[in-house]
Amino acid sequence: MAKKTFTTAELETLSPGQIIKRIQRDNYSLLTSLGGEKLRKEMVPVGTACHTAVNYFYQVGPTKNQAKRIRKAKKRIVRTLKRIAPAKYSKGDFPHKSKNGLVIGFNHPSLGEILRIILLKTDIMSDKPMLFPVNLPWYEAIAKDYDRLKALGIIITPTITPSTWKKLDLKEDDELYEVAKRIKRDFRDAYTKISHETVKNGGIIFVAPSATRQATVFKNRAVFNKEEDIIPTMSVLALSLYKDESMNCDFLPVAILPPKNYKRGLNIFKKYTLIAGEPMTADYIRKNYFKSAAPKRLNGFDYEFHLRLAKKLPKKFWY
Repeated sequence: MAKKTFTTAELETLSPGQIIKRIQRDNYSLLTSLGGEKLRKEMVPVGTACHTAVNYFYQVGPTKNQAKRIRKAKKRIVRTLKRIAPAKYSKGDFPHKSKNGLVIGFNHPSLGEILRIILLKTDIMSDKPMLFPVNLPWYEAIAKDYDRLKALGIIITPTITPSTWKKLDLKEDDELYEVAKRIKRDFRDAYTKISHETVKNGGIIFVAPSATRQATVFKNRAVFNKEEDIIPTMSVLALSLYKDESMNCDFLPVAILPPKNYKRGLNIFKKYTLIAGEPMTADYIRKNYFKSAAPKRLNGFDYEFHLRLAKKLPKKFWY
């Protein structure tokens, strides 16, 4: 079925929530509307595979007992992913009993770590809700499964990453440039709001600080040497969360060591290693980065988080 597109007038007036609902429920594509039909089509096979997998997991158990269905589905997720997307990790290194919210930042060399992270979370912290900011092409591919994913403890929300923004190739004199720029900002604001709600309730946020797939933790040596700016993914998130003085949320780096000869895809049946780094606790963050009442930026926060991540990996994955 062909995707529906938003008119310019609709994009100018609809709230981000209304746009997201139409993507989820009414077969609309924001990508196509913004000239990114090629990006959307590239993700169709991934969306089909994810849809098949979600249905396979979700339909386990008696239909009249939703809680029992979900418990059985989560067990099947763990069993299945351990077979097709194996990962090595130490359960004792992850704070599964903590009541604090948790932000897990991971390096993002491929698509494969997404399956392994879902395995890790479902295996160790299955009762905690998980928020996953998802790049718009990914989001549109799996949006129709939003409700079932949420029932399984996985909450997705769309973002427009710098990489996708660049690929859309909108020019300042294009009719849709300003409205697309606003939607990009609105999606970020919506993510900020739901992030707060998630961690405030003891949930988990998974986020790739690089905001795109890249082989190394630091984009390049110049960023590692502090000669170029680092993307402020983690500090912007920390700033938004810690505006709430009652917030207790730890930041945990999780190093992803991909298999030998890995590719940018899912790397099915190849084993990844997931290594917990030294956490930045709520007390540590407040003491070291919130020395004033309302800081506008957290200088050094992103670099420290990236470095804690890199230290758990071989040097070839640093930069």
